[in-house]
Parts: sequence; structure tokens; C-alpha cells
Amino acid sequence: MNTVVVGLQWGDEGKGKIVDLLAPKFSYVVRFQGGNNAGHTLVVNGKKIALHLIPSGILHRNIICVIGNGVVLDPAVVQQELVNLLDWGIDTNQLKISHQAHVILPLHRQLDHGRESLLGAKKIGTTKRGIGPTYEDKIARRGLRVSDFIDPDKRQQYFSEVMAEKNHSLEHYKLPNLQFQELEDWAKPLAEKLAPYVVDTPALLHEAIENEESILFEGAQGTFLDIDHGTYPYVTSSNTVSGAACSGSGVGPTHIQAVVGIAKAYITRVGAGPFPTELNNEIGEKLRQVGGEFGATTGRPRRCGWLDIPLLKRACALNGVTHLCLTKLDVLTGFDKIPICVAYNNGTPVYEEMQGWTADIVGCSSWDDLPEECKKYIHFIEDLAKLPIVLISTGPERNSIIVRDALFKN
Repeated sequence: MNTVVVGLQWGDEGKGKIVDLLAPKFSYVVRFQGGNNAGHTLVVNGKKIALHLIPSGILHRNIICVIGNGVVLDPAVVQQELVNLLDWGIDTNQLKISHQAHVILPLHRQLDHGRESLLGAKKIGTTKRGIGPTYEDKIARRGLRVSDFIDPDKRQQYFSEVMAEKNHSLEHYKLPNLQFQELEDWAKPLAEKLAPYVVDTPALLHEAIENEESILFEGAQGTFLDIDHGTYPYVTSSNTVSGAACSGSGVGPTHIQAVVGIAKAYITRVGAGPFPTELNNEIGEKLRQVGGEFGATTGRPRRCGWLDIPLLKRACALNGVTHLCLTKLDVLTGFDKIPICVAYNNGTPVYEEMQGWTADIVGCSSWDDLPEECKKYIHFIEDLAKLPIVLISTGPERNSIIVRDALFKN
């Protein structure tokens, strides 16, 4: 059953762990949008592994992991992740990179820094990884695709043609110019190392479908960072909703049977932008510290707040969610009362309080072992969202998960 995994909030919902959990049921795992402005942190046997571009399924043997055409790819980041995976003893031969993905160059990162600096108090909160400028070049039909990046003649021709225009922009932001040889010296060794991984990924996935092999599509960021449906302009530069799995991989919508939406038991966001249920107090700080709410990509502290049901319902509708997953439930242990935003009154959140629990549920893998107050919290969310919560994460480790649907059992 081909399945899309998406975040239902502002990212950082724990998608990496769920993809890692589900991956053994699939033959392929496909990352379909975004760049290394996203990070998935996994904990395997007590060891923390952070991935930014390579799909989380790479930790499992015999699973083909695909970086799709909808991704913007920083070759240096991919190369470093490959080195790290080899150091961890993980086979990287199952990685495939789309020849149609667009390449992030050093000049894109410089432009990102320059623009964000000039915005001052109006800054968006970009990770300054060059994601936005690369997508701009893609949409303007002046980008560099992986197929041309690994071809020396086409790459060098592109650098020659683009240099004057980009240096003009860099001068506007009072940044140093890039020289052709400097850019080529950076690109050449990376292109040579990545070339063996580059294939026609839509053709690869179509063949998999014909052979009745299953595909798991891995989204980055979250629904409300979507360029169309998010809290614009405080959004990312790509479509993060489930529909982007089709355009970002080359697989048609009739080949997707399920959408698993991931939400934290509370809510977080990194960077600027609206956040109605944000807690700018000691409770928010407690959620941040207990939940380890610091960005996997930037290390920035995440803003924390209570779960927002109207936001969750909107996300489920936008993504066509069929199954819900609730993560970091264990972080709420010890709170006497747990408010949930159930509606808005003239833009102000309306809360309903649930009774908290004190029992330690870290690592719990059985529904029956959860405190009654905890079960009521979950049922309350299900009733309001009108969707079943089939997976409940109770800690960072792989086996700290409650599975409530036979479809997701190994």
C-alpha cells in the first residue's frame, strides 16, 4: 500500500521516527520536497542519527531510498551524510538521486544570508541554507539540475552564463563576488562522488509500481509551512502537503492509497510567524526542555504551545489524511492540567482542559499500560479530529511506540 507521511503542524513532528518505523514494510522510501532546511533525528540503540536530505529509510537494509525531483539538493550536504552513514556502518548503495532535482550552489546560500539580513525585524526565519533562492531559479527556468551538475561541460557552461547575473545580486547585498574557478573547484569533486547515485527516478518508481512493490513517501517540514497553504509569508519555498508527493516524485495520485499525518501531542514552530497557542512562559520553557525542542538543522530553540485542534483539522483536510499519529505524548507527563485549543473566538483560542497524569510512560508500547487520563486525552483528540490515532510515540527510541492498527504492525 503506497503511503505518504506528512507533518500536520509547523514541522518537527517526529516524521523521521515514523518513517523509520514503517520503512521495513516498504521496498522504497522517497523524499519528495524541500532541502536540507529540514532535519530528521532518529535514535537507534541509544545513538542519535540526524539526516537532512537522505531519506530515513536508509537505516534499513534492502530498501531503495530516493531523493526525488521535487527536492533541492546541496551536494556537499549529501556527501557529508554519505560519509556519516558509512562511519555508522550503514550501506549507502541503496540511495538513488533524481537527475531532475535542482542543485543548491554556494551562491544560493550567500543570497539567502544577504536577503534575510536586510529584512531586519521583518525576517522570515529562513535557515539560510539557500533553499528559497534555489527554488526561485527553478521556477524562473534558470536552475541547475543534477543531470547537468554531474556533466562537466554543461556544468561549466552554466557557471559561465550565470556568473555575471549572480555577482550583480551579491553586490547588491554587499557580499563578495564568486569566481568561476572557485565555483568549479567546489563542484567538481562533489559531482564525481554523487554521479554513481544519479538515475531517472520516475522511471525507477514506475517500474516498482508495475512490479507491485510498495513505496513510502517522506515529507519534510509541516503543512503550515506549505508555500500555498501555510502561514504565508512565514513559510518554506515548497509544497509540503501530501499532494506534493506526486509532483515531487513523478508518481500519479491514483497510485497512493494512504496518508499518515503526524502531529505532536502539543505543538511547536521554529522561526517567525503566527502561533496562536504559543506559551511564552515557564510552561512553554518546560515543554521545550523536556521535549528537547531544539532544531535538528539549526539548533534553534523551538517555540512551544498547546495542541490546536482547528489547525489539526485543517491540516487533515488539506492532506486527505487517512490515519493519525501522535508523537511525544510522554513529554506531557507531569502536567496537572493540559489545555487543548478547541475553537477560536474572534481570533482568540478557546481552551478545554484535560486532566493530566503523573505516571512515567516513556518507552510504553502497550495501550493497556497507559494511564486512564492519557487515554482520555487521545480519545478526545480522535473525537474532535474525526480520525483514528493509530500510532502513538512515547519516547525517542524505535520501540517506544504504541501501534493500534494491524495495518502498521510489523
